[in-house]
Amino acid sequence: MARPKILMYVDVVSPFSYEAYYLLRHDPVFKDCEVTYVPIFLGGLMNKCGNTAPIRIKNKDKWISQERTRWAKTFNIPISPTLPADFPANTLPIGRALASLPPTDLTKTLDILFRKYWVENVPLHRPDVLRDALTDIFGGERAASILADAATTGKQTLIQNTDKAFEDGAFGLPWMVCTNTDGQTEGFWGVDHIGQVVQFLGLDRTKGLAKTGWRAVL
Repeated sequence: MARPKILMYVDVVSPFSYEAYYLLRHDPVFKDCEVTYVPIFLGGLMNKCGNTAPIRIKNKDKWISQERTRWAKTFNIPISPTLPADFPANTLPIGRALASLPPTDLTKTLDILFRKYWVENVPLHRPDVLRDALTDIFGGERAASILADAATTGKQTLIQNTDKAFEDGAFGLPWMVCTNTDGQTEGFWGVDHIGQVVQFLGLDRTKGLAKTGWRAVL
């Protein structure tokens, strides 16, 4: 029998992408899933959809900060009580760097960058800070190579990834394209719909770390 599959589009700037990513990476509910992460530029996706950034909508900006901490508490996800500096920052350089990485390096890099941005409030959108973070992960020579690739192949790949996310129905993040064991595929938006992902894929939520969290969404 084929394994359940999840293709998740991500941008480090999205707190709800971070939370959904954390669950897919750490909660045993998803241990039998084949998961693929694809970096995109959320700002570009929003422009393609004609959407206004949620943080720019009156009252919703306050709600977003409350909502991210609610979901973090529900599922025991580590997150800073304060928003990162300059939020929402331009994460285009981060996305290009991520898009230039091979799959073997992407996940470990996302692990570290998501944590730095949403738990430690490290301003990764600043070029020198991003360079230092990549140097910590890969060493100086490889980090320089990644940043050079980011300006060429990474730039084009990020555009292609963002266009593909739009074609797959995405209008915000996290966007998860899920395929169950019957071969049926559907798209799901938001960490608040993670329970629907579990149901659609036929996963056993009793294996989860945060059982009260799963009861809250199912």
